[in-house]
Amino acid sequence: MSTPTIIIYGIPNCDTVKKARSWLTDQGVNYEFHDFKKQGVPADRLPLWLKAVGRDKLLNTKGTTWRKLDPAVQAQASDDAGAIEVMKEHASVIKRPVVEWQGQASGPVTVGFDVQKWNELIGN
Repeated sequence: MSTPTIIIYGIPNCDTVKKARSWLTDQGVNYEFHDFKKQGVPADRLPLWLKAVGRDKLLNTKGTTWRKLDPAVQAQASDDAGAIEVMKEHASVIKRPVVEWQGQASGPVTVGFDVQKWNELIGN
């Protein structure tokens, strides 16, 4: 079985990211973790993620960070270009984890933690 190169993007203290990382470790799957807090949001990846999963799935408009944003900033996120700018400035509005399953834009991209989908992607 060929294990894909997996990159998990997120925030280490996020419960969903913790569950996802723990699950991959339990499955014996190697991955790289990209910490938004320490390494920043990879601006070059945002357009690729938006294309792969869509703004509604990538942008967390239900979280505390979003609710605390000024209405003008929230309005800026009404199109993809504006959403990218908001996500670059406010990493916590990105739903987590974002996972690149082959460590590149050409592979599948998922948002959130879905055991059934992830089992399919690792070949279980």
